Amino acid sequence: MRFGRPGRRYHKRPRKGRSAMSVPEETDTDWWTMLADPDFLADPHDRLDVLRAENPIHFDPASGCYFILGHAEFSEAMRNKAIGRDSRNWKGGWHSDPGFRERDPVAFRLFSLFQPQMINVDGIDHARMRGVYEPAFRAQAVAQLEGMVREETERLIAALPSDGRPVNLIDAYAQPMPLNVLCRLFDIPRDMADTVSDWSKKLIQIGDLMLTDQQKSDGLEALTAFKSYLREQLSVSSTGTEGSLMRLALQGLDNGTLDEEETLTNLVALLIAGHETTVTLIGIGLKLLLEHPKEMERLRAQPDLARNAADETLRYDPGGNFLLRVAAQSCEIGGVKIPQGAPVIGLLRATNRDPARFKDPHRFDITRTGNAHHTFGGGAHFCLGAPLARMEGRLAFQCLLSAFADIELQEPPRWLNMGTNARSLESLIVTLKR
Repeated sequence: MRFGRPGRRYHKRPRKGRSAMSVPEETDTDWWTMLADPDFLADPHDRLDVLRAENPIHFDPASGCYFILGHAEFSEAMRNKAIGRDSRNWKGGWHSDPGFRERDPVAFRLFSLFQPQMINVDGIDHARMRGVYEPAFRAQAVAQLEGMVREETERLIAALPSDGRPVNLIDAYAQPMPLNVLCRLFDIPRDMADTVSDWSKKLIQIGDLMLTDQQKSDGLEALTAFKSYLREQLSVSSTGTEGSLMRLALQGLDNGTLDEEETLTNLVALLIAGHETTVTLIGIGLKLLLEHPKEMERLRAQPDLARNAADETLRYDPGGNFLLRVAAQSCEIGGVKIPQGAPVIGLLRATNRDPARFKDPHRFDITRTGNAHHTFGGGAHFCLGAPLARMEGRLAFQCLLSAFADIELQEPPRWLNMGTNARSLESLIVTLKR
């Protein structure tokens, strides 16, 4: 949703040796128009470099939002226990504004129906909910999934044409691979895969701060149907398949760790995060390798660099433009006082290319080490499924390059129109030769 007229002030970083809070000064930045501008979203880096060089933290008084562009500052914010992810703490936001329900009943219903879940709660409740699913994402548990993930990957590769016919790698590879993996992990029948994918596409946009009326309606319809389907699955499944996330959900429900609504909303959140973000990682990663042929040849020669290639993709071109945090208590970040209830927005395409943290940040380099990008978040809310996403990205790159000696891009990649936050490819048309 739009937050009214843009602000004209930002906070100055305190000079070295000074402990005083920073003082707002004027700037001409029109934040919300900029973030909604398709031209800016297509190539934001020159503008973000200028803004970050001016100051790593900017303030918009019209919306009360603090925009963070510096890597160190956003790392500090995500580690700070006073700053969390519970949007209900947003002063003047959808939950705390008494008039919001009347002004925007569809959005209020949508956000309320997606509560509570681990991505949007903090503290004890966050630890309780996350703890139910954490065993499935520990290193040893994820390692045991590699055979299954490789099987799904190679099954898709076997169906790809190798006779020079063009193929869309998004539809034929990047989209179905993580979806098929998730269906197996969640005990979802394969014939439901396309429906789950459609729901996920509509719900991933909930993270957009400028939702259209259509996006809200589509999201509410998808969320209602998704939860109804999962409620039915829980009722007919007594234990779930050994090692499945559905089994963990049922155990959490049976032992009282989660109630039914928490079980449903967390399953939806895990399915969305586990599907759409990995589709984006694989699709954008393959696009970048095709656009950087020397890096692709390096990866062919050194397949062990595939894990690096996945992380460099996440840094260089993340599948989201920003991460939202909210100050549950007043605190200080980077010398700037953040008041209780203020939204804190990390601009990933700025923090992930901060030259203070990354050498030659605008270079796509799959040999880069110490790649502390922010795409998986940080602190207590570091992405639970990061180990699985990294493995899926690694295998997607390794298996495709191993199977095909020649991969050629046939037309410019096309992006989906997903709003101001989520980013994903619609098409990546290539020809393949073994």
